[in-house]
Amino acid sequence: MLFWTLGLPTLGVVLLPVLIHLINMMRHRRIEWAAMEFLLLSQKKHRTWVIFKQLLLLLLRMLALAAVVFLVAQPRLRNQWGNLLGGVHTHHVILLDDSYSMSDRWADTDAFAEAKRVVEQIGVNASRESHPQSFTLLRFSRAALPKSAGKPDMLDQVVDNEFADKLEKLLGELNASQTAAEPGPALRAVDELFGDAAEEQRIVYVISDFRARQWNDPAESREQLQRLGEGGVDLRLINCVDRARPNLSIESLSPAEGILAAGVPWFMDLTVRNYGPAPVADLVVTRSEDGHGQPSVSLAEIAPGKTAGDRFLVNFANAAPHDVTARLPSDAVEADNHRYATVDLPADLPVLVIDGGAGRDARYLSFALAPGESVRTGVRPQIETPRFLSLKPLDEFRAVNLANVGRLDASAVEALEKYVSAGGGLVFFLGDRTEVKFYNDVLFRGGQGLFPVPLARDEELIVDRLEPAPDLQVERHFMFRVFAAEQNPYLQTVAVQRYFALPLDWQPPADSTVRVVARLRNGAPLAVEHQYGKGRVMAFLTGASPDWNNWARNPSFVPAMLDLQAYLTRRPGETQSRTVGAPLELNLSQALYKQDVRFIYPEQSGKPAVAVKAESKSGMWTASLPETDVAGFYEARLTRADGTAETRRYAVNVDPAEGDLTALDGAQLAARLEGVKYRYQQAAEFQSTAVELAGYDLGEALLYALILLLIGEQILAWSCSYHPGKRRPLGKGGAA
Repeated sequence: MLFWTLGLPTLGVVLLPVLIHLINMMRHRRIEWAAMEFLLLSQKKHRTWVIFKQLLLLLLRMLALAAVVFLVAQPRLRNQWGNLLGGVHTHHVILLDDSYSMSDRWADTDAFAEAKRVVEQIGVNASRESHPQSFTLLRFSRAALPKSAGKPDMLDQVVDNEFADKLEKLLGELNASQTAAEPGPALRAVDELFGDAAEEQRIVYVISDFRARQWNDPAESREQLQRLGEGGVDLRLINCVDRARPNLSIESLSPAEGILAAGVPWFMDLTVRNYGPAPVADLVVTRSEDGHGQPSVSLAEIAPGKTAGDRFLVNFANAAPHDVTARLPSDAVEADNHRYATVDLPADLPVLVIDGGAGRDARYLSFALAPGESVRTGVRPQIETPRFLSLKPLDEFRAVNLANVGRLDASAVEALEKYVSAGGGLVFFLGDRTEVKFYNDVLFRGGQGLFPVPLARDEELIVDRLEPAPDLQVERHFMFRVFAAEQNPYLQTVAVQRYFALPLDWQPPADSTVRVVARLRNGAPLAVEHQYGKGRVMAFLTGASPDWNNWARNPSFVPAMLDLQAYLTRRPGETQSRTVGAPLELNLSQALYKQDVRFIYPEQSGKPAVAVKAESKSGMWTASLPETDVAGFYEARLTRADGTAETRRYAVNVDPAEGDLTALDGAQLAARLEGVKYRYQQAAEFQSTAVELAGYDLGEALLYALILLLIGEQILAWSCSYHPGKRRPLGKGGAA
């Protein structure tokens, strides 16, 4: 617009050289002069060439004046021609980073507020333009959602007189999310939503904080930006932060391995990371249990870029879902100062003990797991015969213990394999009833079965009276954690008389998960474990009763067996935290649950409950909550087949890595986006005038053209003017 209001009227300036020339001609008087007649005859011979050079000089002077006018008017090429021809319009595509690092605060503002100011300025200036324009606003967090949910806040919105008010209202409702959304999905969405940019002038603005986490090695983003640039898109990268600020983040809050049951004390592990450049001392972390404040956790010091942690004891008396929350003092970013964990505590953990027939092994093992009413361990053993494995479902048990079982029916083996593959825990105790051939052919099965090693035969451990040493030598393992560093001497008094030896030439394959947990003093394995599907299998190559060893009468037996059950009963992902932005999915047995599921958002979200109908997939009910955009405690309220209600709670947390506020400046970003054509600007210095939005700036090209015109004008003016030759001095005799 500035060109049309200022440029066209002032283009009359270019006619000044012609006007001056005409005025000068009016001042001439015709006088006949004999000497001039001779000069006129000479001039006629060169008249055409002289007139041509003079006209060319006049044209250069007119062009120079026109270039000055254009420089002052700041013309934009593409849209002006588009207006004249009635075609191309401008499409502003805003890709707005709303990950929680954009809540970075300083002074009286934050990164997201700076980003919204830039978006508003672009929209306001676009609304003042007379040529066609449209506007799209897509947040990073929405681009990461499935296509059905991840729609832009504005999609190809026509910019009219009311657009600025609409945009202001929309921006007033937006806040930084609690996600760790990355730029990739938003950049991909540009092509998916709009395709080729040939029919419009498309300006794509990436408004972000350009944290090193996403942009230090931006291979995918660089490729996408380069493709957009090569497709004729005008790329603008707007940085909303001026520097990186120190920040602390709670990296994890989770139960330590152990028996998780009501009335049994257990530990929670807390870890905090320091993303700042200086150490942090005497950090106080407040915590609560089921909404009630508890004594704080104090961390003496956290080194720069490092983590520090502590462990605290919890004990819930009743069987129910229980919540634990930890909180840091306020700093640059608030979202990662909170961490949530929820544990659904049962009254006790049911474990199955299969008695092979002798009875003693099963009784000793059961007594170690549940000594009596006065001692609460949180474990409830149930002794059954091998036939039970074929007749009853095993899903209700947290672990299965086979005590001196000789052989099993094919259906029992199949049931155990299915149970362990799904994440169950299984332990074997061998004895005098063990049938070597059955274990090798059916249970070991060339390394493909449940049993971790092949067996050779049972042997006696010969007493070495010359060099006495403890019979039992354990490796670092969870079940022996209380005996670490030989702080407990009881293991040294365990005596083993008989055990099953392995074939002398057998070694586990290189890719095997087989691990020896305990050995005898002769080096032979005594306790071996391996992974089977999602579950764990432990095998003791001796018995659980005093028939083959005295361990069951040793004080170390009880804590070792309890920790073994804790190790086996932990299900993968059972207490795992879910991340904000990831869908919350449930798979329910159609035989046990009805189809209706009701999801409850955290109280701080302010969102109403959502009722969904679970879909039938592979014989299961599958229900999903696609958007978990707020950290906190979520609930899924279910109805069992018998009509009773059931509530499941889930802890959803932010991705702590997004709390790393290390940012790239313009030079660092340019080095990582080498080959990509874009414009970079700080949000605080962002200037987006109506003229700047109207097309491509010709100012620089016009400046160079003006310089060339002035140089050419000077050369041509010198050529057209009269330059008398240098007078030679007179020679001898007065001759010239």
